[in-house]
Amino acid sequence: MKASIITDGVAAIHADIKTTDRFEGIWPIPDGVSLNSYLVKGEKTALIDLAKDWNGSIESFEEQLSSAGTSFEKIDYLILNHLEPDHTAFIIEMRKRNPSVQIISTAKGIALVKNFFKITENLREVKTGDILDLGAGRVLAFVEAPNVHWPETMVTYDTKDKILFCCDAFGSYGSLGEKVFDDEFSEEEHKFFENESLRYYANIVASFSTFVLKAIEKLSAFEIKVIAPSHGIIWRKNPEAIVERYTKYAGYNTGGNLEKEICVIWGSMYGYTKAGVDAVLEGIREEGVKAVVHRIPDTDSSYVLADAYKAAGLVLAMPTYEYKMFPPMAHVLDLFERKHFTGKKTLRIGSWGWVGGAKKEYDEMTAPLKWEQMPSYEWQGVPSQEDLAALKECGKALAKSIKG
Repeated sequence: MKASIITDGVAAIHADIKTTDRFEGIWPIPDGVSLNSYLVKGEKTALIDLAKDWNGSIESFEEQLSSAGTSFEKIDYLILNHLEPDHTAFIIEMRKRNPSVQIISTAKGIALVKNFFKITENLREVKTGDILDLGAGRVLAFVEAPNVHWPETMVTYDTKDKILFCCDAFGSYGSLGEKVFDDEFSEEEHKFFENESLRYYANIVASFSTFVLKAIEKLSAFEIKVIAPSHGIIWRKNPEAIVERYTKYAGYNTGGNLEKEICVIWGSMYGYTKAGVDAVLEGIREEGVKAVVHRIPDTDSSYVLADAYKAAGLVLAMPTYEYKMFPPMAHVLDLFERKHFTGKKTLRIGSWGWVGGAKKEYDEMTAPLKWEQMPSYEWQGVPSQEDLAALKECGKALAKSIKG
């Protein structure tokens, strides 16, 4: 595979990771993920972000660097926008191959280079406003973007060709194949990447939405012709599209508009809670509101997070299990709290056997989220016809509130 030319002097180097491994050890990537780095040439050469040796990634990088007339051994500067190991783990081997390469990052990034990877020489700290002149008119500017999504994060801006190298910001799951630019993908393929960028955001970035909005505001001062993230599509035709998308995503848990739909998340041991879910769904559908339904633990929490994050309404249905919630639901709610899933209108329902208890734990776990909660509805064992009628009305009431 050859490097993908962005402009004369700037190329994308990428590897598609297709594996049963989980991203960050948690999130499934059945359609893979790309690791993108960028080669920038003036009189000197810089490599922006790196990779880990993962499923043939380094061999792919070496092949593409060779196609661009260089190699790891010939790089003058290694710029690290973000120190997470999927972008840095090969740094130890690269330093062995290229002892003179200067490693550039923020002060916190350099501290991680020292403490995380035990590298102490040829390091340069940069801050917002600092530049790197590669010669031949190629100047790179650095802008700190803390907590997008680690505290050491920065972005790098090519002042000549107006390219923003933004690492995990504006990223997505999904492998790229032979195509890397937004104008090369079909409408159907763009829909796939839109779904995967939402799932990526909900899984990886949602906890830091306030910082995402601050970074977007800071970057609005720059003329940006190309957005080049470290995962996913490179945006050269319509970079505004991914900025608008991330602005919308960041708004989902910071007071912005949520989608007028309901995410129904349910688990059932013997079918009695499911019967209640069916009644609630009947009420929701009678009101004409879209409902997206996930059964747990059958559906991985990665996908639950994506649909729940954008939805204005939630139905959380689970039986009592050993005096507390059905454990898979407790796991989902823990993730909601970690990712700051605020601003929801919610309904919690569930059956119980010999004694209740799920409601108490549910109330404790959701209190920090300050949701607008309908009264919980519980029943013992098999729901009666009266229960089912009441649950249908609960579904209708939630749907009406979502419609406004």
